[in-house]
Amino acid sequence: RFEPNLCLGGVPYASLVATILCFSGVALFCGCGHVALTGTVTMVENHFSRITSDHAALTDVVQILQYIIYGIACFFFLYGIILLAEGFYTTSAVKEMHSEFKTTVCGRCISAMFVFLTHVLGLGWLGIFGFSAVPVFLFYNMWTTCGALKSPIANLTSVDNICVDVRQYGIIPWNATPGKACGSTLSDICNTSEFYLSYHLYIVACAGAGATVIALVHYLMILAANWAYLKGLCQQTHAYQDIKTRDDQELQDVQSRSKEGLNSSYS
Repeated sequence: RFEPNLCLGGVPYASLVATILCFSGVALFCGCGHVALTGTVTMVENHFSRITSDHAALTDVVQILQYIIYGIACFFFLYGIILLAEGFYTTSAVKEMHSEFKTTVCGRCISAMFVFLTHVLGLGWLGIFGFSAVPVFLFYNMWTTCGALKSPIANLTSVDNICVDVRQYGIIPWNATPGKACGSTLSDICNTSEFYLSYHLYIVACAGAGATVIALVHYLMILAANWAYLKGLCQQTHAYQDIKTRDDQELQDVQSRSKEGLNSSYS
């Protein structure tokens, strides 16, 4: 007979939640980051650097980052599945369903390896989270400048004095032309879809990186708890085997003594 409670009891809900959060964070970071980088290059090419050689380095860097995004997406898709499978492996309900479950030194070493690897990846993603906040800050400054063009204070001064110079951020060299946008030109850039979409996609990508960090911290707590559980279960197994061995030895001693007593009585 099918028992749904027995099947649902074998689901590692903590690992499942962490996996969903990890997949969602990585998907948001990779998808939004990829599109935002493309939009940034398009915006720079159309408005800040019309000579190809001036933004060639930026284009190369963006392509490298996009290839890195492809690798991150593939790696964490596989790594999330592996960690979820490890969660199923170490769930207590699964151990109860399989009465012959035994922990091995290899299994404990694998769990310890996942703890170490997840810790390293968590630190790496913390760096990615900080790195993804940089374009958000740059676009926020530009967004604030665009808002200044529409403020009443801008009507009291010359609008042409309100500028954004992307050369100061190191995106393009100082000899790039025009390199900056002022007044009505800047207002037109602020109204483009590349700027609006890229800015908000960078925000979502940064949020996705933050969600991935939270997921990896969640994974780390789960893996550490599972490793401690496996270690304790191994110690309990050894203690049980020692007690069972002593009991068997005592039973054999009793049986041998009884046989010796019977033999002496017959003789």
